[in-house]
Amino acid sequence: MSRRHALGLFGAVGVSGLLAACGGGGDGTDTAAGGGGGGGKRVGGDLKIVRSQDAVSMNNTMVFSNASIWVFQQIFETLYTNAPDGKSVKPWLAESYTTSDDKLTWTFKLRSGVLFSNGQPVTAEDVKFSLDKAGSTKGGWEFINSAIDKVTAPDASTVVITTKYPWAPLLADLACPNNGIVPKNYGGRSADDFYNAPVGTGPFMWGSWSKGSSLTLKKNPHYWQQGKPAVDSVTWQVVPDDNTRNLMVQGGQADINENPPFSTLDQLRSSGTVKVDVFPSTRTDYVMMNNTKKPYDDIHVRRAISYAIDRNALVKSVLFGNGKAANSVFMPTVPYYDANTPGLQFDMAKAKAELAQSSVPNGFTTTYLASSGDSTDAAIAQIMQASLKQLGITMNIQNTDPSAVHDLQTKLNFEITHSYWTMDIADPDELAQYALDPTTGGHSFNTGYDDKATIDLVHKAQKTFDTTARQQLYSEIQTKAAESAYMAFLYYQPFPYATRSGVAGFQVLPTGSYHLENVYFTA
Repeated sequence: MSRRHALGLFGAVGVSGLLAACGGGGDGTDTAAGGGGGGGKRVGGDLKIVRSQDAVSMNNTMVFSNASIWVFQQIFETLYTNAPDGKSVKPWLAESYTTSDDKLTWTFKLRSGVLFSNGQPVTAEDVKFSLDKAGSTKGGWEFINSAIDKVTAPDASTVVITTKYPWAPLLADLACPNNGIVPKNYGGRSADDFYNAPVGTGPFMWGSWSKGSSLTLKKNPHYWQQGKPAVDSVTWQVVPDDNTRNLMVQGGQADINENPPFSTLDQLRSSGTVKVDVFPSTRTDYVMMNNTKKPYDDIHVRRAISYAIDRNALVKSVLFGNGKAANSVFMPTVPYYDANTPGLQFDMAKAKAELAQSSVPNGFTTTYLASSGDSTDAAIAQIMQASLKQLGITMNIQNTDPSAVHDLQTKLNFEITHSYWTMDIADPDELAQYALDPTTGGHSFNTGYDDKATIDLVHKAQKTFDTTARQQLYSEIQTKAAESAYMAFLYYQPFPYATRSGVAGFQVLPTGSYHLENVYFTA
């Protein structure tokens, strides 16, 4: 789970080179895509989404799990938001911005008339407080705001951000969930109290949370987009069993199934009561190897394992053909992805040659940390177990509760495991920092990988505005990451969702997030 284990981190967040035609996107327009029932728009009702695991926390500045992010994005909104293509941003709580000639000063004008769900107006002081807090966490998302020197609020509708140096990803960074706007001083509460019942500007407001069971948000009566949201509430219900979630959508006990197994999509399509969508995404699945533990501190061991993974077989058996073998730490739907990065593709002869050069030439015994109830994780583990056996590596599989897996991964308390990533911003810097710089909140995607040359390239790319020069830097970064085999890039996959008939307007962005203000029931 790293930033995401499905958590799978969204984020959520693989994908092919296609772009999603995401509906709504919050520009004030409705869409009828995504499981429409053919009738008219009906206002009201409770939207029920079933998922395999619960959220972790509503603290948007600290939590990396998709299961949390996709919930609190309905509460917290940002100055800019991701556009439907996942590669650009558009104004949201800010209406416009200007920059100084030296690219160090950014001045934003806030959208007028925006209220928090408690009815209080949003001011520049709220924005300053939110960005300051987002940039000062420890072990959270502070790396996203690392270039910000100071934030000032010269008047109620103006925010000025000064950066330490020219910073290319700033607009994309401001669209990251950690930069969601909250009331100044948390509205007079402590941070812990606030995040137990948060307040934001989003289409939904806090309802209730029975941890491990269900979480409900209610319609925000003060939402700035007129006529939205259409539904009265949204409930995310935790149903670990894949088959049970499918049956609930087919039977009308749930409206949307988050991440049904690819093996069940054809059966769902044939039910006649369910619409299946396979949304293009930024999701990439990885096998993470703990570089701080032996023998995974040995590059030859890591390269041997990476060569031993038949990615095309995984795409066929796990995704049922819905995906593509990964060649890079980046995915095709983000800027600066390099299709020519070779990666380490399946080659058992090379795998054996690498292991022969390693500190454990005759093999070793290791434990794969798996999420119980996750059919995809189970399939990956079983396929890897058989492949590694050919190298003399005995891989035991430890099935653990998904929430516990997430905790163990973030603490680097594992040997080898699986997770995935989905982008939150329209710039590769988020992933580059999280996955390749161990000083950030991601600990190099919870692998402990620490390579100074790669880190220096990541930092240089952040400060480069010229797109050609930036591409060259990111191509080199992708090559170095692949050659190090600090983790094995598996495949890019889309986001599968099942929506019952009678639900319309549901679309998933390539980042994995969704605008539930656009969802409605049909009569």
